[in-house]
Amino acid sequence: MPESRLSFKEMCARYDVTPRTLRYYEYIELLSPDREGRARFYGAREQARMTLIMRGRRFGFALEDIRQWLLIYEKEGTTAQMQEWVKLADRQMLELAEQRRQLDETMAELQRLRDETATSLT
Repeated sequence: MPESRLSFKEMCARYDVTPRTLRYYEYIELLSPDREGRARFYGAREQARMTLIMRGRRFGFALEDIRQWLLIYEKEGTTAQMQEWVKLADRQMLELAEQRRQLDETMAELQRLRDETATSLT
């Protein structure tokens, strides 16, 4: 059975990204599609990488961190990549916890000001 390949347009649709985003990911070497003339095709490897990229973005990782993490697999293998993933995830969890703390603080202040304003209207 032949490998499932996606065209440029199909790749954008499947991962819900703009053509500009997909071209940028290629430009910064996160993705390397097969080229046939002007057409680009994304095989299983590129689709798997795109899934990881999208997951990393959802978790708030910088594109450069994602790029470096993907390079580890190519240079050092799965175990090294997974070890680095644990480090990246730990660091990101701390960052997200700090963002949550700041958001909670901001929401509490907004609620207090809203309540004061509502009280002054009565």
